[in-house]
Amino acid sequence: MNDTEPDQTAERVKLLGEIFGKPCNSWVEPPFYFCYGRHISVGSGCYINVNCNFIDDGRITIGNRVMFGPSVTIATVGHPINPDLRGYMYCAHVTIGDNCWIGANSVICPGVTIGENSVIGAGSVVTRDIPANSVAVGNPCKVIRELNEQDMKFYYRDRPIDPADLEEERRLREEK
Repeated sequence: MNDTEPDQTAERVKLLGEIFGKPCNSWVEPPFYFCYGRHISVGSGCYINVNCNFIDDGRITIGNRVMFGPSVTIATVGHPINPDLRGYMYCAHVTIGDNCWIGANSVICPGVTIGENSVIGAGSVVTRDIPANSVAVGNPCKVIRELNEQDMKFYYRDRPIDPADLEEERRLREEK
């Protein structure tokens, strides 16, 4: 897939089905790196941006309409802290709920669950579960607030959501 050209969409769709072991109704921008592919379950309408790296020795479950910024890493593998045992590894399932947005260069560690509708800020290192409807950032990643009414009225800081813009976006998507 990483060797396909941008206009080879049919080939990319076919390859995504082979990688994930079932038809995929989401989009992955190459390059995309993974260990097995078949341990990754991707919901419908997801967008995985360039240079993402999914270490899927363990299961990765991604809900519907999840967006990944560039260079996101999901790791399901870890090693014991004890130096005598460090050569061993363990796997822990990673789960990301519906409608999440994972910012660029974030790292999601083994065993983490991110609840639906949550936003993970760019550059975050997620070492613990994040509850649904949260905005979380940092290293280590921590919840800074819950989603609120302001988020439903403004798309970025003080820029209000304009229904005409939403209609234009909907129309453009239908043309594709």
